[in-house]
Amino acid sequence: GARPGGPSDAPHQPPARAGPLNKELVRRRGYLVSRTRTAPRYRLYALPDGRRPALVRTDAGGAAIEAEVWSLSAREVGGFLATIAPPLGLGSVELDDGTWVTGFVAEGIATVGATDITAFGGWRSYRARMDGNRPTV
Repeated sequence: GARPGGPSDAPHQPPARAGPLNKELVRRRGYLVSRTRTAPRYRLYALPDGRRPALVRTDAGGAAIEAEVWSLSAREVGGFLATIAPPLGLGSVELDDGTWVTGFVAEGIATVGATDITAFGGWRSYRARMDGNRPTV
């Protein structure tokens, strides 16, 4: 279990994938533990709002996706959960070393109207490409 005021065990270490919820993790005194990749069983989508990634586990055609493992104290997890809007949530994510952590995942419905960005290998790479293609004023 978690130590009072200390970091929690792995079940409360969500891979944030350089996403928009990083600020919430930092605000709640979460900290980056490692940068890694998921097991090659996932597809990554850009949700129609263009601001959030959606990680979906698949049984075929998956890839290893860039991930960040964060530590968050057990007492902050409940408040953090309240900031995660559907179709995203927390669930089990397998990392490339075979370990499982609790991380951001998406409901299957998230793929409807979303753009498959798996080929970019991660949200950060996708955003860098999209930001680089914006016209400058």
